[in-house]
Amino acid sequence: MIVGQHIPGDSFLHRTSAPAKLIFALCFIPLVFLANNAATNIFLLVFTFAALASSRLSLRYVLKGLRPVLFLIAFTFVIQLLFTRQGEVLLTFGWFKIYSEGLRLAVFVSLRFFYLVSITTLVTLTTSPIELTDAVELMLKPLRVFRLPTHEIALMLSISLRFLPTLAEETDKIMKAQQARGVDLTAGPIKERLRAIIPLLIPLFISAFKRAEDLATAMEARGYRGGEGRTRLRETTWTSRDTILLLILGVFAVILVALRGVTS
Repeated sequence: MIVGQHIPGDSFLHRTSAPAKLIFALCFIPLVFLANNAATNIFLLVFTFAALASSRLSLRYVLKGLRPVLFLIAFTFVIQLLFTRQGEVLLTFGWFKIYSEGLRLAVFVSLRFFYLVSITTLVTLTTSPIELTDAVELMLKPLRVFRLPTHEIALMLSISLRFLPTLAEETDKIMKAQQARGVDLTAGPIKERLRAIIPLLIPLFISAFKRAEDLATAMEARGYRGGEGRTRLRETTWTSRDTILLLILGVFAVILVALRGVTS
C-alpha cells in the first residue's frame, strides 16, 4: 500500500513546493468531473500517465500500490451496469441486461476514480510528511480568525496519512498469523467470514491504540505543546517551478473544457 508513503527523488514534482502541489490536486479533483466523452477521458488518461512518468517513480510500483482501490473501482463499475437502464441493449444474460449508456457510465466513472487516486497518491509520494503538514497548515491559516487550531488539524491529517501504510502492513501480519493458526478468512458463508474477522480486528485495534499512545509519549518527551509559538527549520517559498505547475493546470483545464464539445 503506497497511499501515505513518501519516496525521495529529484524530479520536477519532488522539487515543487507542497502548497503548489496541494493547490494542483484540489483543483484537479473538480476538473475530473468535466470529462463527459471519450475525448476528455483519453486526454485525462494520457495526462495522468504523463504526471506519473514525470515523477520518475516506477510506474509498475505505483500501479501495483493502487491495487487496494481496485475493488472500489470494480464495485462502481458493476453498480453502473446494474442500475443504468438507458440506451440500447448490448447484451442479455437472463434478467440481466447491459445497456449502452450503462456501459459508458461504468467506464467513465471507474476512470474518474483512477485519475483521482493516482494524482492524490502522487502528491503524497513526492512530498514529505513535514512539508505536507506545513502546506496544509498554511492553507488553513485564514481559518485562525475563527479560532480553529489549524496546526493541530494539519498535524492530525499528516499523521493519519502517514500511518495508513503502517496499519495496512500490521493488518497483513495479523491475517497471516491468524491463518497460520487455522483461521480461514476467505471460505464459508458470509456469517462465518464476519465471525472470523473478529480475531483480526481486536489485535489490530489494540496495536493501533498502542502506537497512538507511544506517539503521544514521544511527542510529549520532545516538548510538543501545540502550534502556538512554534518555529520552522525550513520556510516554504514560492518558486518558478510552482508557477509552471499551476500554468500547466490552467492549460490542462482549457484543453479539457474545449474537448467537452467533441462528439463521442
